Amino acid sequence: MKKVVLFLLLALPLLSIAQTKIKETQVPKSVQISLEKKYDSYKVKTWYRSPGQYIAEFVTDGQNGRAYFTHTGDWQFSSFPVKQEDCPSQMNRYFLSNYPGYRIKSIDYVEQMDGDVYYRMVIVKKGVGYLDNELIFDSRGRLQKSNAPNPDAVKREFYTLNNPDEEELSNQQLRKLKSYQGGKRPNPVEDVPEVSAIDTNGTIVAHFNKLNPPTKISEGPEWVNRYPGLVVAYYINRQDVEMEEVYDVETSAHMMQGKVLDKNHYNNAIMKYLAEKYKNEKYKIERMITYTYDSKWRGEDGKKPKPYTYVVISQKVSGLGNRVKYTRMEFDASGAFRNLLAQPLDKNDIQ
Repeated sequence: MKKVVLFLLLALPLLSIAQTKIKETQVPKSVQISLEKKYDSYKVKTWYRSPGQYIAEFVTDGQNGRAYFTHTGDWQFSSFPVKQEDCPSQMNRYFLSNYPGYRIKSIDYVEQMDGDVYYRMVIVKKGVGYLDNELIFDSRGRLQKSNAPNPDAVKREFYTLNNPDEEELSNQQLRKLKSYQGGKRPNPVEDVPEVSAIDTNGTIVAHFNKLNPPTKISEGPEWVNRYPGLVVAYYINRQDVEMEEVYDVETSAHMMQGKVLDKNHYNNAIMKYLAEKYKNEKYKIERMITYTYDSKWRGEDGKKPKPYTYVVISQKVSGLGNRVKYTRMEFDASGAFRNLLAQPLDKNDIQ
């Protein structure tokens, strides 16, 4: 993907250079031949010329696009506008989770000469006078490059703007205030967990590699701190399932494994509980994860803890700019409600 980013930095500035509409007779034969070689079936709508470059606005397989060529006729890259709903879900989740108060200005699917493909998402803060920002994702929707503001800073600003009465509170005071209101269901805390250096070591990494060799992994691992004393490896296995491995930093022992469930495998007892609990409310299940403890792990009572399920639901809060609040719950192995969590597990949790 480094090639993509490098070429992107070289190519994108050309998009902003003045382009002059020209007739097909003014386009060099070498350019037209390159277009014919690249696409079997196409129809050119308009030709443009910019310094050192020719651009074909065309249609192929019913899809509009633009193909860019050098003045000598070499094809550089092509871009095709795409809708958000047609993009990888991981890419859409990243934007929705990290850039509240922003809108998507455009999304393009880009093919380039070395065979790499990627998505270019242009976002802008809602309002007047804000600059565009670019997010580059690979074909699976994984972020590769961005010049957008830091997501944590964006979420903090968005939260503060929508909670003006709490603006003067420190982060610690804010967590205490929002996690304890004396009611049955505490209000969600500010969904921006603290980020610190990854607290892992060579032994933990070795344990992970033994448990999950590269042949079993298609993406990752990404190491993240979780609570004091725990570290987590996020990864995607060869079956394209999102997984987690949790380790105890002090002992370097493998504690448990988490598996993100797809909708077809949601726990029926949990689904029934949520339907009854939120009978007259709209909600969406953002994530359901089953956690299973390592066979050698023992709790404080000396016994192996039982599996449990972690669930995150989202709800839109009216009157606050449609701000989304998240509720985090734990259920036991039978699907019975066990506990309510006041804050995200870590920075990779749904924000």
